Amino acid sequence: MSDSGADSAALPRLAFELALLARHFPSALSRRPGFQLDRSAYLILTRLELDSPLSLRELSEAFQLDISTINRQVRAMLEQGLVERVPDPAGGIARKIHASPKGLELLTSDRDQSRRGIGTVVADWSDSDIDQLSKLISRFNQSIEHTEGNPWPRPPGSA
Repeated sequence: MSDSGADSAALPRLAFELALLARHFPSALSRRPGFQLDRSAYLILTRLELDSPLSLRELSEAFQLDISTINRQVRAMLEQGLVERVPDPAGGIARKIHASPKGLELLTSDRDQSRRGIGTVVADWSDSDIDQLSKLISRFNQSIEHTEGNPWPRPPGSA
């Protein structure tokens, strides 16, 4: 651990700020006008966009959720036309889940709206401050993924 050990005042402050951040984003997405996807659909489509197609088991492992929870969420998404069942490209027996064109369209729309909202919040920030925050959050997320042994794919050019 660096010089910001467990007894540092920075760690409790970080925990507090992360709790506030969780209050603001992304769970509030579905409550804001103009957003079309609920939180689970937004997150599942984000994963499928980066790593598609996936089986229910693979989604369950990626999100570290019980397969019945993923099954329920995916079933709702199938009914809304957000995802499709497709044959396993590797020839396996289990069908896989793939983002539909409609799902990707709504994901893009919600993501654009999210970016505009975040842009409003950081409108008076410098580009370097925005870049620094982005890099630190990315580092934090990757540390969590490393600790849990559950890496998340990143879009090209996001490193």
